[in-house]
Amino acid sequence: MEDIIILGTGCAGLTAAIYTGRAQLNPLVLEGSQPGGQLTTTSEVENFPGFPEGIDGYTMMDRLRKQAARFGARFEHAKIDSIEVNGTTKILHAGGKTFEAKAVIIATGARPRLLGIPGEKEMYGGKGVTTCATCDGAFYRDMDVTVIGGGDSACEEALFLTRFCSKVTLVHRRDTLRASKIMAERTLAHEKIEVVWNANPEAVLADESGNARALQVQKTDTGDSLEIPCKGVFIAIGHIPNTDFVEGLLDRDDNGYIDPASGSQVRTSLPGLFAAGDCVDHVYRQAITAAGMGCQSAIEVERWLAEL
Repeated sequence: MEDIIILGTGCAGLTAAIYTGRAQLNPLVLEGSQPGGQLTTTSEVENFPGFPEGIDGYTMMDRLRKQAARFGARFEHAKIDSIEVNGTTKILHAGGKTFEAKAVIIATGARPRLLGIPGEKEMYGGKGVTTCATCDGAFYRDMDVTVIGGGDSACEEALFLTRFCSKVTLVHRRDTLRASKIMAERTLAHEKIEVVWNANPEAVLADESGNARALQVQKTDTGDSLEIPCKGVFIAIGHIPNTDFVEGLLDRDDNGYIDPASGSQVRTSLPGLFAAGDCVDHVYRQAITAAGMGCQSAIEVERWLAEL
């Protein structure tokens, strides 16, 4: 039986692996379907402390993985289907494999909710389609961009992008924003933001180099197709936490994010089960906050095992 198993190899999981490794807990880290997490799809990370010139997302995650391995973390590829608890033992099922541990850190992250339209996948991550204005907005300085969505997240993305971009077009499928009143008012009043109402995205159109040049939408009120010229398409229609495997086991909110136990950011409703990163955090969703939660969860695990 393992002392600690960590699920996920994004910033939260690998930071937890570094800390539990240094604590001589010999962590086993299980990589899921996207080793390295969402950052591996980001062309450059400029806002993580310690990299003044920026760093490629894949390179950054590879360095974190090597750092965890240096302190004794072991890695195995497995995607967990379910967890059951038998006393202090956590039994993890992954296809035909079974793992047992005293403590588990769930750091399985979240995945952006995408549109499923032509061109989206081909230009995602470095070619004009992105899901994070905070991460990628500065790359579109003095360019025209579009933001897809109508909730608080979309309005926040649009307002943030006005710091860099010459024009931000907000595309919404309805005729009113779903965002809170204050966010909607700020968005609609901003001189750099134009809203295209009653519009469903149909395709992201590429230029000769394979980069985004326009977003094609269909107007639901007229049926007409419209091309919106832009260099960047920011999709802000929410995220899906990777937490299906704990359904019925841990408390989750209406959107599937794990609810931490009262008084803690990383303890869950079951002793010995901890959660960190984007599978818990639906507010900040940044690499640095995920790393911080990974650190917290590792320290909590060390204390819990000592008490056990």
